[in-house]
Amino acid sequence: MKKNILFIFAAGLLGLSTGCTDLDVPVESQYIEYPTSEIAQEAKLSDVYFHLLGTFGRRYMEAQSLSSDEWVGVSFDGDYYDNGTYAHACLHSYTPDDASIDWYENVTAGITKANNAIRDMGGNDAGKGVAPARAMRAFFHFILMDSYGDSPILDSIADEKTVIERKPRAKVAQFIADELEEIIPQLTEEVSQNTYGKPTRWMAEALLAKLYVNWPVYTASSVENYNAANYQNEKLGRVVELCDDIIKSGKFDLTTTQKSDINNIYRTKFLPTNGFEVKDFIYAMPYDAIKNKGFIYGRPRTWRKANTGTSYYGKQLSKSVGGNFSITPEMSDLLMSLSKDDRQEHVLAGTVYMFDPKTYAKTTTPWTYKGETVTLSKTITLVKEDEKLDVGNNVNGYNQGYKSVKWFVDDDDYKNDRNQGNDLPIFRYADVLLMKAEAITRGAAATNGETAQSLFNQIRSYVHAPSLDHAPSLQEIYDERGREFFDENWRRNDMIRFGHFEDEYGFHKKSFALANFDPRHRIFPIPTSVLNKNTTWKQNDGYSSSEK
Repeated sequence: MKKNILFIFAAGLLGLSTGCTDLDVPVESQYIEYPTSEIAQEAKLSDVYFHLLGTFGRRYMEAQSLSSDEWVGVSFDGDYYDNGTYAHACLHSYTPDDASIDWYENVTAGITKANNAIRDMGGNDAGKGVAPARAMRAFFHFILMDSYGDSPILDSIADEKTVIERKPRAKVAQFIADELEEIIPQLTEEVSQNTYGKPTRWMAEALLAKLYVNWPVYTASSVENYNAANYQNEKLGRVVELCDDIIKSGKFDLTTTQKSDINNIYRTKFLPTNGFEVKDFIYAMPYDAIKNKGFIYGRPRTWRKANTGTSYYGKQLSKSVGGNFSITPEMSDLLMSLSKDDRQEHVLAGTVYMFDPKTYAKTTTPWTYKGETVTLSKTITLVKEDEKLDVGNNVNGYNQGYKSVKWFVDDDDYKNDRNQGNDLPIFRYADVLLMKAEAITRGAAATNGETAQSLFNQIRSYVHAPSLDHAPSLQEIYDERGREFFDENWRRNDMIRFGHFEDEYGFHKKSFALANFDPRHRIFPIPTSVLNKNTTWKQNDGYSSSEK
């Protein structure tokens, strides 16, 4: 368990009905003017900064990772079938009632909190004071637009009579871009323990670069009309400019200053001890198993019966585990494909070995269950080909598919309702390097003596993987992003941009009758609960059975 910055914030979610109206209306408050003290404003903003702890800690992750080629969500004789929410994501056969996509209102509640803070602190034109809240509001809009397509633009507080309308995805993307371009100069450039987990200039620039590198995706006439083979992007030069500003700041690099006994920089960055010491983290969500709860990645990624006796994490786990996530064979091949790569050490492939609970290093001692060494297979074999993705409720079933300890579990955290203290990076310096490399490869001019090859090889070098002796192709950049950002919630985004979301992987196979290849499923359906509250809205195209 780490000792990290603990942020205390108010609870309570506001619904979508409190979305937007004019910010210049009189503020009904016990204060004539909102307190301007640093403590008062920090309290107001902290509630905005860390609003999505729970969303990012589980359900958002399920939607992003299971719909990509990273994970398969299996069941064990129906155990963990959970009404198909995991299988539907894997097969791209989502329904509006799936729990894994039911976080729309949590995001809009975050927008409402940001709008309340902006209003109370003087409105959109209040300058530096409200810039952090506007950055978060832009980020929340990005999450909705990226995942659900057309979205409302909630740039102020609505009264109860206001009818909220969804705007075309391209307009939402432009709103986000305009907001970020305006406020970037107003945001702090400080990078310290004090700004960790909060919006800075660098966070906003990374978000804007991410928006712009996906610009053809977000501005396509419709979701299905984006064609990666015809990618044309007038924003590539701006992507390079934004990446250059972050690089030239000198505030980030690929390392970490946190203490660790593991001689592996990559693994160290994701341990339960991670935090502001990770120089690679431009923006992260800080978790703590007691006060900043919500990070529950270990439960589905840990072998099904690992809580029986001493787990391979080196400690007895106080709570049960799920074990229902298995790495797809295709991603397993990608992760293990290089002759040398430090990133492979988080993958449990074949024989499972014990880890030292103090150093987190892998030992040479095989881990056993009921006296038998546990050996994982890369392939995943179903008992029956149906949407339960059932592998059987036995050791053979538990061994189906490789696992990962990237998000290493410490029972001192896990015993608190299976929460973990691992902080979740959202924007990393490594991503900035690869976004710039991608932009150059797609046609942007190289700058500052950095080529796509030199940028790419910075990543390869720090993980001790073979360097490229040529300029990387787009396919090589795509593959490298899969290795570097595995299980960090960006794979679906990358797959769509590079044109691989409709590929075959896991059980998303054309031979599997229930798998869906409709390109309109690049975005999720609007949850039923949201449609029930917004009766003028139409369900996303491609989900006709739920259209209103």
